[in-house]
Amino acid sequence: MNVTSSGIINGVIQPQYGGHGTQFNENGIPTYSLPFAVEDAPQGTMSIAIVLEDKDAYPVTGGFAWIHWLAANITRFEVRENESQTAEDFVQGRNSWTSIQGGEQSTELSSYYGGMTPPDKPHIYELHVYALDKMLDLERGFLLNELYREMDGHILDQFTLKGLYEKM
Repeated sequence: MNVTSSGIINGVIQPQYGGHGTQFNENGIPTYSLPFAVEDAPQGTMSIAIVLEDKDAYPVTGGFAWIHWLAANITRFEVRENESQTAEDFVQGRNSWTSIQGGEQSTELSSYYGGMTPPDKPHIYELHVYALDKMLDLERGFLLNELYREMDGHILDQFTLKGLYEKM
C-alpha cells in the first residue's frame, strides 16, 4: 500500500494546511485539511482510517503527541483537500484542540481536521493510514484510544506519510 498527498511537496506540507493558511474556525484553528490518496490497498479492504499526529509536540505539550485529525470508515481511496469540513461519508474523531493545552475547544469544533501550528520550530507530521477489513463501530467525536481498540486485529496494511510544516 502507498499513500501520497498533493499537499506535501518534496517532504514539505504546503502552507494552506496549517497556520500559514487562510481558513480557520472561530477559535483561530486552521481547518483546511490535507488531501491524500491511497494506492494498492490490499484485497479485502472495507474501510480506511487515518491518524494525523505531531510527535515533535512532546516538548511543547509536556509529554504527548498532538492529534490533528482522526477519521474512520472512509470507503474511498482519495480524500480531497478541505473535505474534513464537508464530507459526510466518513466519521471524524476528536483532535487535541479539546485538551487543556489546546484551549479546551468544544468536541463539536474539534471533530474535524485541526491544522498545524508549530510554536517552537518546524515539526514533522505523520499521516498514518490504515487499511481495514471492516467498518468500525465509532461515532463522531471518538477518541484516539477508541479508534485503536476498534482497529485491533483488523488492520490489513498501514502506511505512514510524513511532511514538515514550518514554524508559526
